[in-house]
Amino acid sequence: MSRAEVSPERAADTAVRAPGPLWTFGLLRSELVTTFRRWRTLALLGVLAGVPVLVGVAVRIETRDGRSVGGGGGGGEGPAFIAQVTNNGLFLVFTALAATLPFFLPMAVGVIAGDAVAGEANAGTLRYLLVAPAGRTRLLLAKYATTMAFCLVATLVVAVSALLVGALLFPLGDLTTISGTRISFADGLGRALLIALVVAASLVGLAALGLFVSTLTNSGIAAMATTVGLLITVQILDQIPQLHAIQPYLFPHYWLSFADLMREPVYWDGLVKNLELQALYAAVFGSAAWARFTAKDITA
Repeated sequence: MSRAEVSPERAADTAVRAPGPLWTFGLLRSELVTTFRRWRTLALLGVLAGVPVLVGVAVRIETRDGRSVGGGGGGGEGPAFIAQVTNNGLFLVFTALAATLPFFLPMAVGVIAGDAVAGEANAGTLRYLLVAPAGRTRLLLAKYATTMAFCLVATLVVAVSALLVGALLFPLGDLTTISGTRISFADGLGRALLIALVVAASLVGLAALGLFVSTLTNSGIAAMATTVGLLITVQILDQIPQLHAIQPYLFPHYWLSFADLMREPVYWDGLVKNLELQALYAAVFGSAAWARFTAKDITA
């Protein structure tokens, strides 16, 4: 973040108002505006919006002569949705979310979370923000809320882009769940929205981890690299069969459980375990970030 991004309008938001509910809302609004108007944030959202376009065009080209999509199984896992895209464009929403959730979406969240505090310190604006009477706890909560808002916006960008591309390239209508039952298009849209919300909720644990890492250093690049590095490491550990005993405690382990929302009836076991695990990670690393940030010497 440059100094120009935080002054002078941000100075008015953070230094003039007295603490209170409206002041807190103003701080959150300031963080949201600052985050979502950065070119880096817009670039990340642009890349995420482009993934469904690439997948949709690739499927369209591969199937234009009547061939089926290769690699589609029937096991109910996320990637299996791609085999249904040519029958119903709504499946491109599920396919795009399944394709971006393992890496693209969490990488983007890791960049935003890792830069939240360390980026301010690196730019020399963190001490300036703390001059305001908000207190460190409110500032940290505002930054975490902003990161969670990015999780939701990023997920919806993927879903909306996939829905538009699916509608342009493939037919729409009633769809068949992975259990073999038929549901209406409206019901399918509702499930697509619910899946997007679950995917966004699946990232809150990583957001808390990234925020904690961000409180440990004054280098935004180091915090982002560490968060993304931890994400890749945990993803690798989750694929090693010999580590099956610890894998249920790794934050990405149940990410693809959102596919169970396309069953009839819905299987809730994996979904509930995923949300519980994300809440646990958010509580543990959110508390660690608060303990570190409130006791940290701010020199920049």
